[in-house]
Order: sequence, then structure tokens, then C-alpha cells
Amino acid sequence: MNKPEKIDAPLIITSHANADFDSLAAMVAASRLYPGAVLVFPGSQEKNLRNFYIQSAMYMFNFRNVREIDLSTVRTLVLVDTRQQGRVPHVKQAFDNPNLEIHTYDHHPDNDDDVVHSKGKVIDWGSTATILTHEIMGMGITLKPDEATIIGLGIFEDTGSFTFNSTKPEDFQAAAWLLTQGMDTTVISDLITRDLSAEQVSLLNALLESAKTHDIRGVPVVTAEISTEEYVSDFALLAHKIIDMENIRVLFALGRMHDRVHLVARSRSPEVDVGQICASFGGGGHAAAASASIKDRTMSQVKDELFALLNTLIRPQHGVQDLMSRPAIVIEREMTTAEAAEIMSRYGLKAAPIVDMETGKFIGVLEHQIADKAVGHGLSETPATDYMMRASASVSPDTNLYEIIEIVLGQGQRLVPVIDKGHIVGVVTRTDLINLLVDEPARIPESLMPERSRERNIRILLNERLPKELVGILHEAGELADELEQSIYAVGGFVRDILMDTPNLDLDLVVEGDGIAFAQALGDKLGGRVRAHRKFQTAVIVLPDGQHIDVATARLEYYEYPAALPTVELSSIKMDLYRRDFTINALAVQLNKSQFGRLVDFFGAQRDIKNRVIRVLHSLSFVEDPTRILRAIRFAQRYSFQIGGQTERLIKNALGLGMMEKLSGSRLFNEMCLIFEEKTALACLRQMRDLRLLSAIHPMLTLSPAQEELLEEIEKVLEWYRLLYLNHAPRSWIIYFMALANGAKDEETQSLAERFNLTPKQINDFLALRKQLNQSIYHYKMWKHRKGPLSQLCFQLDELPVEGVLFFMSKFKQEATRRDLSQYLTRLKDAELDISGRDLQLAGLPEGPAYGEILKKVRAAMLDGNASCREDQLNLVRKIIKDPAYIGLEPHPRTKKDSNSR
Repeated sequence: MNKPEKIDAPLIITSHANADFDSLAAMVAASRLYPGAVLVFPGSQEKNLRNFYIQSAMYMFNFRNVREIDLSTVRTLVLVDTRQQGRVPHVKQAFDNPNLEIHTYDHHPDNDDDVVHSKGKVIDWGSTATILTHEIMGMGITLKPDEATIIGLGIFEDTGSFTFNSTKPEDFQAAAWLLTQGMDTTVISDLITRDLSAEQVSLLNALLESAKTHDIRGVPVVTAEISTEEYVSDFALLAHKIIDMENIRVLFALGRMHDRVHLVARSRSPEVDVGQICASFGGGGHAAAASASIKDRTMSQVKDELFALLNTLIRPQHGVQDLMSRPAIVIEREMTTAEAAEIMSRYGLKAAPIVDMETGKFIGVLEHQIADKAVGHGLSETPATDYMMRASASVSPDTNLYEIIEIVLGQGQRLVPVIDKGHIVGVVTRTDLINLLVDEPARIPESLMPERSRERNIRILLNERLPKELVGILHEAGELADELEQSIYAVGGFVRDILMDTPNLDLDLVVEGDGIAFAQALGDKLGGRVRAHRKFQTAVIVLPDGQHIDVATARLEYYEYPAALPTVELSSIKMDLYRRDFTINALAVQLNKSQFGRLVDFFGAQRDIKNRVIRVLHSLSFVEDPTRILRAIRFAQRYSFQIGGQTERLIKNALGLGMMEKLSGSRLFNEMCLIFEEKTALACLRQMRDLRLLSAIHPMLTLSPAQEELLEEIEKVLEWYRLLYLNHAPRSWIIYFMALANGAKDEETQSLAERFNLTPKQINDFLALRKQLNQSIYHYKMWKHRKGPLSQLCFQLDELPVEGVLFFMSKFKQEATRRDLSQYLTRLKDAELDISGRDLQLAGLPEGPAYGEILKKVRAAMLDGNASCREDQLNLVRKIIKDPAYIGLEPHPRTKKDSNSR
């Protein structure tokens, strides 16, 4: 029997696996906001919900099983009651679709696995159904009673019938409005009030007998556990029953079922956020109700980690005031960088807070290492505030330990000021925290260890998003590194673009060992050629198909003076990544066989990718290499990211110090060429203008309104030309330079070209092109006025390089002009004759200058439609040979003789 064909579904709505009533309710509610959407039910392990779904919802709404749908056709994916990609495995294939648009409606807290969405609402109300109900109310949509009942069911379920402390006023408002739409509370009561089977009563008794109350930081927490070889349906129902029967404030019910431990958590206490705890186990939920399914760990291991989390997350008995160092040594806002470095040296400080002494206001944190490096760069007299961490976190004396751990270990802030009534009363240093954690290591559960939280394995992504041949090269590199007892990593933009699912086959490898020797060995293995650069300890492998693989020795770069080329020292992968420009580029994935696919993220790149932020790695980055300013803008516009506040401030600081003037013209030109190759070049130029970077490069660069208008047309024309996939790839920088120099005198243009260190030949060619273009524009207008033949236009434009024609096309918006130029580029420019000089030779014409003239005459006839085939072209050649005066040629002596003899 043939399998039924799958249906196309450009717009689908779905929710997390093991769906609950809020998931179902949210899907139904979302269907009113997205008419025509296909609802994909993810499945549920709760019998009550499953039976209700099968008996009612399946027949009432447009629900489909995921197996019925061709997921490759999905263009818009609406996720409700979750944003975590890992919780929607049933639609995993859809995430690979190009240009997929994701909308999310969710009430759960943020998670590292959250997808990037373009539309939706994320609000911490009691249920997702509440969020969507308010959207429906705002749009004035009327519901049917059945719809109102199902949506209300989700609100009642996720708020515990409005008894959970996560319930918000908006939940009551939504339910009240649903009543006006015909919501049947009797139906909801029947569905939420569930009778227990005999098996469930037995298990409930076992849970009650095992229940124990633990006093954790003054909060009574109850744990209960059961073990069974079979899966227990409605395990969450048993947890509800225990809470109702025993009036428990916080409950963690654990059930070992077959090969995993199921955790159901409920909290009516504001001190305990069970969603945060279950998220640490890979689950989800919110502050009042959450769950997790934990594989490959015993019940004992889960309980140990649970108690470690509880001891960490519940407000500690001793506040920050017992942990902090006091009094705080501070740096005054008016101090120079040298003065700040001297104070930190005197007291042996790794960092210190900067304070406005008049107001007592905390401004930021300055690290000693950064201050010393700034002094070494000759920046002693710059204000200390220029290189501080401005967006530094601070805490109050009663802040819990978990927040301190997140700031110091998670965010990498070396020192955390403690502020009471607007004034710094002390600081918590990394050393203070380490000393406490040495005494009480259980305060940091495994899931909160900073190194562990930044590591994940992306082996699956490598296989899914890279060509098989490239994955094979990665494996070969890893196997070779194992043979040489070295560690090998793919690094930088290659890894970044895998995470962002952006095509990038430019492979960069870093070896913790001799990179050049490794490149030579890998090149031999892959049959490639190797070019080594011993000064920088790097090499390039050129494979037979032309692909390049860059190989470097893990290294730390330091700069002898601002804007200098780097000096290189051997180092580890962490230090190698630290030398890079931005966090999003400071990523590595290990290729050794035992660790293949292990993602290394020391600096929070995954978080910045998720938040769409360009963030620099250290405060002196732009001082040491001002070209990074241009790269920050290029990446921000390419990926539609924002430049972080601290990073933007450091850019302005570097420009204020005149760092762009110290940059060599060649390095500046290379970066500008890279910008001009981007599809967002104009956006880059606009941001450069707004940061006053253009004028810092050269006073002539103003980006006037007329230039902006011309550049907009250039972007459109270049995009059009790229889509033609013609053989002549234009040098974009020439076209953009033409626009930036449009209207300027030759002397000004030459000054700009010299700033970019163009060679004398490049400058002369550029100036000649400007002159040539003006002549071509004049000749075109005359041709148009005289209504000349196409061949005349073609021969005129042949004098211009393709960059000149594209600039010409950009400068004139008239449809007729663009049609003529488009016809030239797409049809006339590369039109070839069906004959050649060989045919002239066979026709009896001696070789000589006449060949070129004759072929040009034949080409003109072909372009004008008078000699479109080979026979017509040969006939024209015969006519020309018979009567050379036809093209103004004197007869060849041999031709005269032959003519007389006849």
C-alpha cells in the first residue's frame, strides 16, 4: 500500500513535547491569531489530556499529526508555551528551512536553548493561555464557547485554579473575559478533578510514606520518591494530590521509572523557584510548577544535586554582608589611568570600583591588568573611566549567593560592589567567593559550574549543517591530532556561523602544538599544498579542489604599540581565543576523536549570539587594533546585531584618541574592501558616519544625502548583478569609491586614494575611469538622441570595465537607460561570433590588421540583428572580401592581382 502524501504546511502552530492543558489551550488560542495555520499536537504522557484531545479537540480544530506534514514546506513556525528548541523535537526538521520565521508566545523564564524569534510575546504571567487571551481581546476577536472553555482550561491548570503564587492579575482578567465568551467552568472542573486508579492510589501511598521535610535555609521543603520499572502516567497528578492532602508549600516528587528519574516540583513559596531548579536538570516550567526528565543518573545522584541546588538557590542564612571585604578601596572618577593603576598596585588589588565622590554613585569596575596595559600603550593621562567595565553589576547586602556566583563566575566580573543606600559599603571579590566555596563546595551544583555551562556538543549540528566532505576533513584533522598527541580545534567565524546556521566553508584550525608541522602532515594526508608563514606560526593548506584551510599555532598576541601588527607567543586555546576581536568570534569546537564536536565558549559567545549583540573581549581592544572598529560595524550590520553599550563607548574613546589616524592606509583599505563586499555596505557606512568614523578616516567622507541616494541604487544594482551569476565579478570597492568621490575634484579624490595607500597605478586608473565614465555618459546621450544602432552602444560601453557600467546604471534611474545598460550586460557584452579568424583565413584573406576590422564589422551586424547565424556571418565576410571598400579598407595587393586576373 502506498503511503499517503504529506501535506504542505507553510504556517504551523505547535508546543512542547509531553504537552499539558496550557499547551493545548495556547495552540487553540493561537489558531485564532493565525487563521489557516495547521496545529501540530506534540503528544502527551498524561492520559487525561490525551483522552480529552482524542475525543474532542481532534474533531473541533485543525490538528494534525506531525507525520502527516512535509516539514520542509514550513515558512512560519509558531511556538506556544515554550521557546526551547530542544523541547520541540517533533518539528526539528523545520528549523533547517531557509528564512524560517519563528513566533513565540511563552510565560517561562529565559533559557540558553531559547530560539531567536521575530514576533510574539514573552511575559511571566500564570499561563501562556493568558498571554494569548489578552492578544485576542486586544484584536476584538469573538470566541465560540468551546474555544473559550479549552483556553480557560489552560489558565485554570497552570495557575492551580488561581492558587499558585505565580498567578497574576492578568490571569483573572483573562478568565473573566472568557466567561463572557461562554467558558464552561463545569467542564473545566471535571477535567481538572481527576479520579485515581487503584494503581495510582498505591503509588500515592508510597509517595506519602517516603515524604520527608527538610529545613533548608529556614524554608520547609518536602521530598517524596518512588521506584518502578514501568512508566507512571499522570505522575504530576500525584504531586498535586500530595500538596492538597498535606498542605505542603514546596514539594519535589521524584519517580525512578525504567531508565530515568522523573521530577515534578510545585512551590507556593516565593523563596523557592522550582522552574529555575528544574531547568538545571534540563527540564522546564515556571516558578510555581515545573518538571524534568533526567536520564543516565541514579536517584541518589539526582537527590544530591537537588539538595545542592536548594542550598544554593534558597536565600542563605548569612547575607552578602558576611562575605564582603570592607572597607572598599575605590578609584575616584577624576583620576587618570596611571593614578588608578598606582592605587591598585599599592593595595594589591586585581580590580577596583570607580566612584563619583560627590554623589557616592558607583560608576563601573576597572581591572588592574587593563589599567597597566593602557599605561604601557602611553595612555597614562587618559581618564580611568575610559577603560572600566561600565555595565558592571552590583548587589545589595541581602543579595543571595546564587546571584553573586552568576556575576563572578558566570559573567566573569572579578569584583562586585555592595551598595547600601546609594553608597559602596564593601566589595565581594573572586577570592572572597572562592574561599567560601572551598568550605562549602555543595553550594555550586554541577549544572552551575561556569566552565560546564559553556560547553556543549554540536556534533549533530556539524553533520547537519556542513557538507559531508568538510565533515570528513574535520574527522581526519582530529585523527591526525590524536596520532601526534595534540589538541586540535576549528575556531572563529566558522564555528559562529555553524551556530547561526549561516553558510561558511572557510575553515580555520588551531593546534595546541606546532601548527606548521601539523599543516604539513594534514596537507600530505589530504593531497594538498602547504604555504607556511613562520613569523606568525601559521600555514595555509590548498586542497586539489582549491579550498583553503588555515592552520595556526595556539597563540597569544600582544601589541607593542597602538595600531601595531601583533607579536606572537605560544599559548593555549583559551588565550588564543582571548586574542580575537569579539565574543561571537571567540568560539572553538574540538575535533579530537574522543571530544569531537565539543563546543568551547569561554567568553559568553552563545549568550551574545542569542541576544544579537557585538561585544568586545577587553577594554583596550580598539586601541590595540583600530581595524576592529570596522569589523564590529561589519558584523553588526551583516547579522542585524547591535553593538553593545560598553563596546560602543570604547569605539568612541578610541576615535577620540585619534587611533584611526595611526592606522596604516593598507590595513584600512583592506577592511573597507571587506565592508564593500557586504550586502549591507550602505548600512555600515551610515553607522560609520553616525560614530564620526568616516570623517576620522578622511575629511572628504561625509556621506551626503545625494551620496546616500546613489549608494542605495548601487546596492540594488549590485544585488541584481550578483543574481545573474555572470563571469565578470565586479570589484565592489571601485564602485563604492566612485560614489564616495562623486562630485569631488581630482585633487580631493587623489588625497582620499592616498589615505588608503593605493598604488600610483591604482590612483591613475581610478582617475582615468572617472574621466572615461563621463565621456561614456556623454556618448550614450548622443547615441540615444540619434537613435543609433545597438552595436554602437555596445562598442562604446566595451571601453568601460564592468564596474564603470554598473556605476553608470546606478547613477541613472531612468527606466530606458537601465534597460539599455541591462541589455548590454546580460546579452550584448559577452555575445560571441559564430566565426573566427580561422574562417577568414579559409576564405583566402591573408592574416593582418584587417582581421580585427572585419570581425568587428561582422560583430556589429550580429548585434544589430543582421547576421545572427554562422551562414549570415560567412556571407558578410565574403561580401567584405569581395569589396574591401565596404569597411573602408584598401584591397590587399594579392586581392588586386586576383581581381585583375579574373
